[in-house]
Amino acid sequence: MTRGRGTNPVLVAPWRTAIGNAGHGFSELTTTDLAAPVLQATVRTLRKAGCDERVDDVVLGNCLGPGGDPARIAALRAGLGVEIPGVTVDRQCGAGLDAVMQAAARIKGGDERLILAGGVESASTAPWRFWPPTPGADPVRYTRAPFAPAGFPDPDMGVAADDLARIRGIGRARQDAYAARSHSLAAAADFSDEIVSVGGIDRDQRIRPNMTEARLARLRPAFSTDGTATAGNSCGISDGAAVLAVTTEGRARELPALRVVGAAVAGHDPALPGLGPVPAIEKVLDRTGITLSDIGIIEITEAFASVVLAVSDALGVDEDVLCPQGGAIAMGHPWGASGAILLVRLARQMTVDGGPELGLAACAIGGGQGIAMIVERVW
Repeated sequence: MTRGRGTNPVLVAPWRTAIGNAGHGFSELTTTDLAAPVLQATVRTLRKAGCDERVDDVVLGNCLGPGGDPARIAALRAGLGVEIPGVTVDRQCGAGLDAVMQAAARIKGGDERLILAGGVESASTAPWRFWPPTPGADPVRYTRAPFAPAGFPDPDMGVAADDLARIRGIGRARQDAYAARSHSLAAAADFSDEIVSVGGIDRDQRIRPNMTEARLARLRPAFSTDGTATAGNSCGISDGAAVLAVTTEGRARELPALRVVGAAVAGHDPALPGLGPVPAIEKVLDRTGITLSDIGIIEITEAFASVVLAVSDALGVDEDVLCPQGGAIAMGHPWGASGAILLVRLARQMTVDGGPELGLAACAIGGGQGIAMIVERVW
């Protein structure tokens, strides 16, 4: 095979569904139902801009779908053609961001010209899973696969968030204040120009404009009796999908674009998965020579307030640039889609007049991993 000349990958035509509360607005919609309309919207945007390049692949992140390669199935449902392949990526909460990272690497290498990448999650329709029965016992249902093998810590994410808050001295009041900020900022924002209406739903369902610190303070701990993570300062279990087109600058035509400057993944202590973004961010900053002070927007998945605050404290992030329109605490966290949603959010904030030149997206991942990507506004 003859490899093509290396090219700069860019992200264009960003779209997402609204984020639905699990069991509510999208309760009967599968990963296919959610992803296919967003794939179609991305392709329509490309074609309208005069980009008629054939799609080389569809890469979608997903955590809890039914298997059978949801990316390929969604591509077929979207009518992209039987000749368009698809592959599904599972890096848990970082899956959507990893899907875009993989697509960008293939574009940069010159092997592909146009890839649709993102993520999808339908917690509402995720299948029940069981371990095989042992003699004399019934099958055992489980809600998640292990994040780490025997001999390693493997806490649930909520328990780990409580542990992180205790270890880093992040008190309940500070977490509630951050959560109130997330709801307030999200309630004040207009997300309509990035959302594809699916099933008649075109607004994020979780955002509560009246979620004040006083109201948040009345909520009980959600994961342990003496914990500080609550239903109010943690994300909601959610459904949603997000897709971006990954191509080269020359093929992006006149579409607003973000250049992928660099990306990195990193491992961390499985006992404290919330700190996973720290080494990933440090790694991508070192690779690119960029400093945090150069970056105008930082989007970190707000799985828990303690996680975002611990990462911010460790790196010295200016709160003014952190999730400036709110995040998953207010909007919800559709696991396999969330990393791609961060990139859609960056694209819509950075490609307006006066938008910042550089943005960063990062996710904490169960089992002690982190992923981060830096993007730059092209025009």
